[in-house]
Amino acid sequence: MAIDFTLSPEHEEIRQRIRTFMDEEVRPVDDLIEGRTGGEPLTGKERIGHLLELRKKAYKAGLWLPHMPKEVGGMGLGHVAMAMVQAESAKVRIGPWVLNAQAPDEGNMHTLHHWATDEQKEQYLQPLLEGKVWSCFAMTEPEVAGSDPTLIRTSAYEDGDEWVINGHKWFISNAHRASFAILVCRTEENPEIPQAANSAFIIDLPADGWNEVRQIETMHGSTGHSEIVIEDLRVHKDKMLGGRGQGHLLGQYRLGPARLAHCMRWIAQAETALDMMVDRSLNRFSHGSLLAEKQGIQWMIADSAMELYQCKLMVLHAASKIDAGEDFKAEVSMAKHFVANSLGRIIDRAIQVHGALGYSTDTPLAHMFQHARWARFADGADEVHQMRIAQRTIAAYTDEGTTKRATGNLPI
Repeated sequence: MAIDFTLSPEHEEIRQRIRTFMDEEVRPVDDLIEGRTGGEPLTGKERIGHLLELRKKAYKAGLWLPHMPKEVGGMGLGHVAMAMVQAESAKVRIGPWVLNAQAPDEGNMHTLHHWATDEQKEQYLQPLLEGKVWSCFAMTEPEVAGSDPTLIRTSAYEDGDEWVINGHKWFISNAHRASFAILVCRTEENPEIPQAANSAFIIDLPADGWNEVRQIETMHGSTGHSEIVIEDLRVHKDKMLGGRGQGHLLGQYRLGPARLAHCMRWIAQAETALDMMVDRSLNRFSHGSLLAEKQGIQWMIADSAMELYQCKLMVLHAASKIDAGEDFKAEVSMAKHFVANSLGRIIDRAIQVHGALGYSTDTPLAHMFQHARWARFADGADEVHQMRIAQRTIAAYTDEGTTKRATGNLPI
């Protein structure tokens, strides 16, 4: 079996194109609109105008929709290639959005492309592909564990040609500005299996019965994670996405690769933090020597480098399994848990090396650390992934007398 970790010419070419575009086009504009060039942060039409111009440039440069098939106007990249794209673009805060490859729209595009009818694709997928609208994915609820969709309480009942929906959702990212939602709710009272209780609907927004209570304030501010109360919301049966009782299946189809896409973006953040840590250690003199010459600092750099190496290997291996059409659930679950935790540790060490400067907002580290804490429960809490990893490991040994299958099924 040949093992080759070098990039194909195509992968190397796309990585360099993305890196150059981010450095030459996106980062200077991001600095301008955020007020890092000496002026005040831009707002309103001026800010939006700069952002939309970047999207036009990405489209003209052939860097639009890297995650979508060519037949719908995308670049047709596989998951290994997308690791190159996300790891480069996410080094700039707005990078993935400029390429129209940002969550939750990215996952919703995949979901609509796979599950939607032709009419639904024309009405909802096409505007997303063109970057004309925003969308959201409404599944999480405050009353039940978000990591167990079989417990969803938001329910729908049939009334003629319509479904009537009542329930409560929260932490629905993008809901405040979305043109439509993919809503998961309970439609079956006594399914043969718990996973067949839910169905998904496309909800045009705004809508009577869809009530945004608030944008929930989080550690990193109020940024569009909405709480929604749904009261007698009526939706035509033609708006069901996928088959009846397939809401759980649809959600799992969407979340598997989406978890890995998050990991790709987190690697970009972790690498940025490690670069900053090393740069600081080489330029800060204290107690007779540079920080880089002090063993305590070297340990933090070494631990971070080893963790980032592991992160990259796990993501690339999981991505290669998806591209090969193999079962990837175990590898993605392990990568999601490990990368999320490594991200927090690496940023924390970078803050420590920067001292008070790292704790301030004069560098991006403070904001990066606030966002990083979210990673440990987004798309599945640490403990749920650990439970599944343990279950798969035990099952592998029970079935085959070895845990090899549960540890990547690698040839060593």
